[in-house]
Amino acid sequence: MYSKVNSLGIFGLDAFGVEVEADLSSGLPRFDIVGLPDAAVKESRERVRSAIKNCGFDFPVSRITVNIAPADVKKEGSVYDLPVFIAILKASKQIKADLSQIAFIGELSLDGELRSSNGILPMVIKAKECGFKSVFIPKGNEFEGSVVEGIDVFPAESTKEIISHLSKDKMIAPAYRSVEQDEEEPFSVDFSDVKGQQSAKRALEISAAGGHNCLMIGPPGTGKSMLAKRLPTILPEMTFDEQMETTKIYSIAGELKNGKRLVFRRPFRSPHHTISAQALTGGGTIPHPGEISLAHHGVMFMDEFPEFDRRSKEALRQPLEDGIVNVVRTSGTVCFPSEFILVAAMNPCPCGNFGNPKKECKCSDSAKRRYMDKISGPLLDRIDLHIEVQNVDYEQLSSKGKEETSEVIRKRVNEARMKQRLRFVGTNVTCNAKMTPKMTKDFCVLSKEASELLKLSFDRMGLSARAYDKILRISRTIADLDNSENIELNHIAEALQYRSLDRKYWDL
Repeated sequence: MYSKVNSLGIFGLDAFGVEVEADLSSGLPRFDIVGLPDAAVKESRERVRSAIKNCGFDFPVSRITVNIAPADVKKEGSVYDLPVFIAILKASKQIKADLSQIAFIGELSLDGELRSSNGILPMVIKAKECGFKSVFIPKGNEFEGSVVEGIDVFPAESTKEIISHLSKDKMIAPAYRSVEQDEEEPFSVDFSDVKGQQSAKRALEISAAGGHNCLMIGPPGTGKSMLAKRLPTILPEMTFDEQMETTKIYSIAGELKNGKRLVFRRPFRSPHHTISAQALTGGGTIPHPGEISLAHHGVMFMDEFPEFDRRSKEALRQPLEDGIVNVVRTSGTVCFPSEFILVAAMNPCPCGNFGNPKKECKCSDSAKRRYMDKISGPLLDRIDLHIEVQNVDYEQLSSKGKEETSEVIRKRVNEARMKQRLRFVGTNVTCNAKMTPKMTKDFCVLSKEASELLKLSFDRMGLSARAYDKILRISRTIADLDNSENIELNHIAEALQYRSLDRKYWDL
């Protein structure tokens, strides 16, 4: 006796169709699963066996062979429990319904309860693309599965509910579809909390408006981390496409919050400096997204930047340049999206007091050079804005005056981003930092005075071609914030000052 049940799997960020075949034949009782299963898939034999018995069904006393096709793709995880369960019952004639247009996804407990699984959203999207009319998923994944239209998504708490639905004894209601924003808690931080640091705030406003990466250099306790954690409060709201892309990544990584249909708030990731290069970029036998992909469409904050492993820092080069990271494993190559704003923070020397007018630096020149050399020139060149964050004096800290709020700054950022969306309509470019060289040439029109200043500074500062493009893009963002069509002298002058700190700290 033979049966075939539809399911889905995940490889990297993409789902693929899976057929679970069950064959019952004569011979000594045995239960085999084939089709390149990993340990979790092999262990489904015992979960399925116990679930069938504990749900009141008859476990076939025969030779059972289950094939999970395609057989040349490695299968990972426990999402195949439910389709294996259904396939065996179908092969043993305990289910008689037509299952050709239905897909099944989910992990089973020993008593037949369905447990939440990772990657449900991309699998439901793939089920729709495969032409299935309905899909059964665990109840715990109801919210993320419900955002996909054009397919009936049935959330079930147990296999008994699914069997009752298939036999039409008691139908399961389809998941309620709603893409309206769930009620979000307000940000617990605000730029108004930061006293002083007007130049750093201005730089972060430019970063948010144009999607530019930035490096903050300053003594300990000057508020670098405080500023970075408030950057998400001034970023523009995510578009629906950005929400879907980010939610797919979080669904696969198992980091989607319960009760949330989509990721509505831009991610903020802050990995510890001991993180490995693999954890940063993603990996595993079947590659899973790393921290830089979890920061997609959001912010990656790397505090104590020089203390990160050199391989981890250098792994940022491709994502910062191309917005993707390619992970190559024996099982295949996976391309993870990684368009994020990098915010790095560091001290100017090992003791942290180099350049501090109030404290003496005790580091030798060689110690300072070794410390700064932990950040390579090519990596530094890929960071758009270099910001110096100095100590705030007592008068500023004790001042009762009100600082500008995140809401006010965000309004200006949104207006600048709106100009960019209109400018790049019809392309996949979303902000100035992502402009191609041709776009940079077309949209960064300089006045005569601005062009002369940039030409003079290019030779004096020894700028690279990449730095030249970045200065143009930064000045385009500054002009957008200034509501200017062309790039004027003051815009170029401000952009140039954000590329000058490497001469102070790296030319020791």
